[in-house]
Formats: sequence, C-alpha cells, structure tokens
Amino acid sequence: MSKRLVEIDDTLLERARAASGSPTIRATVEAGLRRLVDDTLTSEHLTWLRSGEGLDLDAVEEARRPRFGAEA
Repeated sequence: MSKRLVEIDDTLLERARAASGSPTIRATVEAGLRRLVDDTLTSEHLTWLRSGEGLDLDAVEEARRPRFGAEA
C-alpha cells in the first residue's frame, strides 16, 4: 500500500462520508474507489450481455423448462 498526498474538497469529502457511513477519510476514499470500479465493471458486463455474445437464449429457455414430470 502506498501513501498519497492529495487535495480533496472538504465539502465533497464530508458529503461522501455521510453518504457512505464510513468512519474515516481512508474508508471513504476506498469506498468511492470501489464504487467507481464496480460501476465500470457492471457497465462493461451489461454491454457484453446486450451484445448477445454472453447470453445464449436457447440455453436460458432450456434451463427454465421443468426437469421432472410431463415433457412439454
């Protein structure tokens, strides 16, 4: 882990701490960084799913069919 010296807007930091419930500045910054990374990964995943490359609709339909009982 590295130490960094950065200037952060005091009002923005306090609003972020209140919103996240983080007890420390470090926890607040880490929560914000995690959120940014998670949001980016979610966006990339949604783009992938919408492209059709990641979703086999036939496999989804097959998985939804009942496994026991009368065949449909």
